[in-house]
Amino acid sequence: MQNRGDDLVVKVRDLRKVYDLGDSQVVALAGIDLDIHHGEFLAVMGPSGSGKSTFMQITGLLDNPTSGSYWFEGTDVSHLDRDARADIRSRRLGFVFQAYNLLPRTSALENVELPMVYAGIPAEERRRIAIEKMKLVGVDQLADHAPNQMSGGQQQRVAIARSLVNNPGLILADEPTGALDTKTSEDVMRIFTELNEEQCITIMLVTHEPDIAAHAKRIVTFRDGHVVSDTLRLRRFAPPLRMTRVGRFAPPLRMTKWR
Repeated sequence: MQNRGDDLVVKVRDLRKVYDLGDSQVVALAGIDLDIHHGEFLAVMGPSGSGKSTFMQITGLLDNPTSGSYWFEGTDVSHLDRDARADIRSRRLGFVFQAYNLLPRTSALENVELPMVYAGIPAEERRRIAIEKMKLVGVDQLADHAPNQMSGGQQQRVAIARSLVNNPGLILADEPTGALDTKTSEDVMRIFTELNEEQCITIMLVTHEPDIAAHAKRIVTFRDGHVVSDTLRLRRFAPPLRMTRVGRFAPPLRMTKWR
């Protein structure tokens, strides 16, 4: 797959991030090489301090690397200034967070419309697109509800709809099921799977839960700022779940090296 260069959404080479703490330095990323192709559903895993969150921050243009190269959709975005990063984020990136990040005194519809307000899209067009994306994830009937009138799963669906309105080249989902129960988490992950399979939307998911990562087609594991494994799942969909002794669901993963 290394010869598929024409459909790269993300390409990073020798990506490094070092935090200067005055008397010491913390190496968050220690030279990452990674490609994400159009239409992939990628899960990034790793323990706390592994570098996975830093990698998402840089991939989402919320931070710049210390050194190395990052191309997004064929453009070198490694060291853009704040305004240039914000422009690309608003046009080509979608974000879904664990805490939903919905405005509390604003309706679901208005929350979904928000990225289009910043993009200068006229009100009538904003409403049409927002309703379309809310229908896609099954929350159009909640258009007039405030966040406190919705369940956690419904709020996350609204957040997913919001991430879709500008037709992003990449959706970044940061622990999107971290605040949800098992059944609701499965429902949310089913939506991501359908968006990837049916809409061909490229998704990068950060999670520490193996059962959530099992929904992705490809799993990349970070440790100590390095990529220590990069695997492609043999099956197209997540396998049946089995219950462990502690009541957690754990998938019987079968993986093969993606190289």
